[in-house]
Amino acid sequence: MRLFVAINLPDGVRHAIRTATARLREAGFPVRWVDEQGLHLTLRFLGEVAESRRDEIVAAVGRGAAGAKPFVLTITGFGVFPSVERPRVIWVGCEGVPPLELLQHHVELEMERCGFPVEGRPFRPHLTLGRSQKDAAPSHFRELEAVLDGLSFEGEALVESIELMESRLGNGGSAYRPVHSVAFDT
Repeated sequence: MRLFVAINLPDGVRHAIRTATARLREAGFPVRWVDEQGLHLTLRFLGEVAESRRDEIVAAVGRGAAGAKPFVLTITGFGVFPSVERPRVIWVGCEGVPPLELLQHHVELEMERCGFPVEGRPFRPHLTLGRSQKDAAPSHFRELEAVLDGLSFEGEALVESIELMESRLGNGGSAYRPVHSVAFDT
């Protein structure tokens, strides 16, 4: 199983992001766009995990979310990793509010206890909109910065749970399905 821990967004927020980024998708960049239903904020990518570890990881996700309270996630701003000249990932940003940062840190610690090495880079909360195709040349992205600068989106989502998600790779991209959900304390 290919697993990750994520915050899933309400349908209305995902649809609003999709609508706000139509011009980006229509610009013809060599990008595999994420389906509207696949927009999520990854807290921790785990990768391939044996099915026999499912219960252990579900328990760790529960411990990582223990004590978390619902919070508002602000979504705004567009960008790319690593650079606009050679983008690998195009994203919309999420404000790194303290409840989100603490939640991600607790999940990271629990995954480390399960034997997943700590990621060596800082947490940069974002929703992946698309990934550039492997054969894309820098010249294909000359207008990307201008298109991104022309986009506007400001939204909020109430975060009340996290999910352990499975990612299944296919010809049309990745398909995601929830394996387990942990609701926050209210």
